[in-house]
Amino acid sequence: MKILITGANGYIGLRLLSALSSTEHEVVAVVRNKDRLDQKTLEMFGDRLEIVEHDFLSKSSDATCPPDIDAAYYLIHSMGSGPGFAAREEQCAEQFIQWLAPTSCRQIIYLSGIIPDSRKLSTHLESRQRVADLLSQSSIALTTLRASIIVGSGSASFEIIRDLVEKLPVMITPRWTRTRCQPIAIRNVIAYLTGVLANEKCLNQSFDIGGPDQLSYRDMMKLYADTRGLVRLIIPAPLFSPRLSSYWLSLVTATNYQLAKALVGSLHMETVCREHQIQEIIPQELLSYQQAIELAFSRIAQNRVPSTWYGAMSTGKLRPDQIRNIQVPEYGILGDSQSVSLTSSRNDAVDAVWSIGGKRGWPSMTWAWKLRGLMDKMIGGIGMRRGRRSATELKPGDALDFWRVVVADRDAGRLMLYAEMRLPGEAWLEFQVDGETLKQTATFRPLGLIGRAYWYATFPLHLILFPRMARQLASGWKPHDPAS
Repeated sequence: MKILITGANGYIGLRLLSALSSTEHEVVAVVRNKDRLDQKTLEMFGDRLEIVEHDFLSKSSDATCPPDIDAAYYLIHSMGSGPGFAAREEQCAEQFIQWLAPTSCRQIIYLSGIIPDSRKLSTHLESRQRVADLLSQSSIALTTLRASIIVGSGSASFEIIRDLVEKLPVMITPRWTRTRCQPIAIRNVIAYLTGVLANEKCLNQSFDIGGPDQLSYRDMMKLYADTRGLVRLIIPAPLFSPRLSSYWLSLVTATNYQLAKALVGSLHMETVCREHQIQEIIPQELLSYQQAIELAFSRIAQNRVPSTWYGAMSTGKLRPDQIRNIQVPEYGILGDSQSVSLTSSRNDAVDAVWSIGGKRGWPSMTWAWKLRGLMDKMIGGIGMRRGRRSATELKPGDALDFWRVVVADRDAGRLMLYAEMRLPGEAWLEFQVDGETLKQTATFRPLGLIGRAYWYATFPLHLILFPRMARQLASGWKPHDPAS
């Protein structure tokens, strides 16, 4: 089949692309800017992926839809774009129908929100319903999946809960935190999106999709805290107005005010599944909310590799294509990024990266690395005693001082390390020699306030250590060999 995906750069779109990469389908990814598509995503498809640049809000776009499309996913929304987003979403839907009309498309799949029984819907949910109505007016069969809270790293609603619980030991919560919803794991959402594709039982049908738990937002925050091992006090405050709630969320979380305002308008409405027909048509194991949180915090982005990647490496069961697609988290993180032009040959820079650690030391402030190892050992950690297996070779699963090698792709010039020292959070260190540039990225996902305090306490040292290390590696750093 030839499948079109709108919003292919978005939260759902990227994960759907990842899922379809393991099939035989041809895919047309519709994006406003093709440069934003991740290169690793493109590599997964080879010649089965076609990219079309098109903006459904722009009348000047002259891109045409490939005529031989079999099915199309509609994953566009404008909720975070500020006032008037409902009108823009309506315009996008109308333009999409016109754009798709001349093709051979037989099915449109639309991911919407659960619409409660209410005479007065929020602007957000009313817009979702309006888009579904417009898409249903097309001559193409429509399948609508209606979800409540989608639990996955990057989901707006989940990121709000994460920010609140991670940052605030005491939370004064508005009345809407008592509203029930039915969260669903992103893995289950993707399984439904792919399961309804070309499924005759799903044509011209709408389905509510949700996980096994019906929880209030307060329950979700408490369960999140328990899963992360955090102690949090939640105090209800009935006097919070929607406007004040929106300002509060935009202040405390990474969500902008416009998105917070749109979401808050819907949070007082109960969004639980009223029917469960989809479970009979597409049976799957539905993850609980707690399982979904644990999956969201798996160390591999976009579910390209099972969350048990560590065991897979040690047993040799991690395939080369999986290793290439491993990524560090993108959300709820702190970090340092360096990009330095090479002052040596590419081969020398890759050799330098592959020489770090062990008896040869580190390209910058080896004493600081040893001190950190000593501190780790004093609190029961592994310290620096493991060194490295080989002075010149690295492979996935190798120990490297207090790091574990996750990716070692010498041909691509990519090395990724995961910290196994004792930390109030999780840490990664990644190197990529790309063309004439060395990119070095340190990523830290803190555990609560203690994790953030740890990062900022070491930040002054990072200002010296990381830039110098990147420059040294880019210059083809030659480590001192104690044996010489």
